[in-house]
Amino acid sequence: MTIPQMIRDRRNRWQGKRCMLVKQGGAYRDVLWDDFYREAELTARGLMARGLAPGDRVAILSQTRYEWAVADTATLSAAGVTVPIYPTLAAPEVAELLRRSEARVLFASDREQVEKCLPLLDREGGIELLIVFELSALAGASHPRALTLQALQAEADRTDQGVLEERLALPKDDATATIIFTSGTTGEPKGVELTHRNILSDVELSLAEFDLGPSDVCLSHLPLAHILERMAGYYLMLWCGVTIAYAEGIQQVAQNLGEVRPTVAVSVPRIFEKIHAGIQAKAVEAPPLTRRITFWALDVAARVGALEAAGRSLAPWLALQYRVADHLVYSKVRARFGGRLRFFISGGAPLAPELAMFFNAVGIRIYEGYGLTETSPVTNVNTPRYHRVGTVGRFLRGVTGKIAEDGEILVKGPNVFSAYYQNPDATREAFTDGGFFKTGDIGEIDADGYLRITDRKKDLIITAGGKNVAPQKVENILKMDKYIAEAMLYGDKKKFMTALIVPDFEWLRRYAQWKSLPHSNPEQLVEHPQVLDFYTRRLEEIQAAAHLSSYESVKKFVLLGQEFSAGQGEVTPTMKVRRKIITEHYKDRLDALYEED
Repeated sequence: MTIPQMIRDRRNRWQGKRCMLVKQGGAYRDVLWDDFYREAELTARGLMARGLAPGDRVAILSQTRYEWAVADTATLSAAGVTVPIYPTLAAPEVAELLRRSEARVLFASDREQVEKCLPLLDREGGIELLIVFELSALAGASHPRALTLQALQAEADRTDQGVLEERLALPKDDATATIIFTSGTTGEPKGVELTHRNILSDVELSLAEFDLGPSDVCLSHLPLAHILERMAGYYLMLWCGVTIAYAEGIQQVAQNLGEVRPTVAVSVPRIFEKIHAGIQAKAVEAPPLTRRITFWALDVAARVGALEAAGRSLAPWLALQYRVADHLVYSKVRARFGGRLRFFISGGAPLAPELAMFFNAVGIRIYEGYGLTETSPVTNVNTPRYHRVGTVGRFLRGVTGKIAEDGEILVKGPNVFSAYYQNPDATREAFTDGGFFKTGDIGEIDADGYLRITDRKKDLIITAGGKNVAPQKVENILKMDKYIAEAMLYGDKKKFMTALIVPDFEWLRRYAQWKSLPHSNPEQLVEHPQVLDFYTRRLEEIQAAAHLSSYESVKKFVLLGQEFSAGQGEVTPTMKVRRKIITEHYKDRLDALYEED
């Protein structure tokens, strides 16, 4: 079956039941399966009325929201190919991806996105039709080939329902469903062609160990342009009849968790890092007794989590402390997540084991998985039955994985893509002679089949002494400290490791107040000798406690006065660092650390 056939099958199965939750007028309202599918059908017929042919590319430039799902389902139902584009990209990047994908039609969400796209309507060979989700986005910016989603749906009568039925039956499961451009952390983005079979096989394989159904609610908050949210937070949830609730935005996730009270969610490590830091920050601001109790409970959680991860039982005294801490603190943490959360799925980047152990101990399960855009994306995932902290779980049944001689992870399975769009050379280079996809990640498989990721192959740092350093391991250790928001190691072919350190500015501000350090802005504060000395001592303590070897420990660092910027291309829309670009931006300052030696 194809993706739109699957969605229609589920509509037929759950007619009259709730499909989604959308916030309007300050409150979440139900969207029934019938209503969602009716809008998708009308949109599909409107696209065909406007001349959309089978195989035509349709781009979606939008935040994660209900209309994204409508546009995607409509495109696939009309036998089109969806090209998702991150709304955080600048206008030139958007234009380049539209050109490379040869998209004829573009859906855009709001005024900000429309302003990026309107000039493209007048370019020869550019997009032919712009469809806007929000009516106000076109106010004062009219164009003969731009219209609202509602206006497009009003044109559905120009296409007979029978034509839509023909389109639904037209594509085979090996037809391309989507072209997703990679985030480009190590080079120019490549267009990954994923078929209906690739994606739906990954849905089925991922569900083998998870019990999900119509009684569940999923809070969707990651970008739908990313294959993780699209497969696991959208198609998989529709497959199971799970209600999808759309967050208002990444900044409103905490509030929406309390409103929606989800039972499951898909997220990335950066979200968990921010939540963990937020718990600590609230504790500091609390009255003295509450502050002492909270930090005591956090320490208990860390100890319990480590013992549970090691498969060891709790001593009676620690078990008693845990029960008291659960009553006083952990139950309140769970309540902030809505009180019904069964588990999170984490992907997109490595999850620090300490973070996983902490959340598991307070009763919020995080099952870390692994995969790439090219694998639809999941190849491995921890599950309720098979769970090992510090790993990304076992390979899905039906997916074969092995480790190459140089340590690279190789995978083969029905979820693995077959081609990069219009790039046969890159496609050939991506596979071994035996047909295994070369992931570009370094890892190891333990005796029980659990995969542990070491780092990206291209990210490995080789020191002047010939030692291999996996930067993500060290960076995750540093980022667990409350005073450090981000870290990026540097030192290829150098005598020792250095790093760019982005402070957690809220905690740094508190430190400055405590020490009465005069400053007018963060840039001035990070240059203060007392702050630099504080971070020097802190890094020494963190690395000593983690028992890092001398060659992988950071000896010197640059303390930055601002976060890594998506606008400057330093991080991807899913907050993965683009090392090459960041290094270019700060190379002079990093190299100066070696000149001082």
